[in-house]
Amino acid sequence: MMTHPLVQFLQDEMSLPSDSIALAVQHAEQTPSLLPMILWRYGLISIGQLEEIFDWLEHVDYAA
Repeated sequence: MMTHPLVQFLQDEMSLPSDSIALAVQHAEQTPSLLPMILWRYGLISIGQLEEIFDWLEHVDYAA
């Protein structure tokens, strides 16, 4: 999961600390699609950042 395009986006574009991402990944193990919501729920990102993540997810092309 730590090499997933979403995780790369969170690290590279949003500059989230690896520890924050790792915590969210642990909690999202059963349902990885909840990763952005878990980051927000634990106060690791703002609502604006959550919206930015959803916008990115809407436009990302995993096949590329």
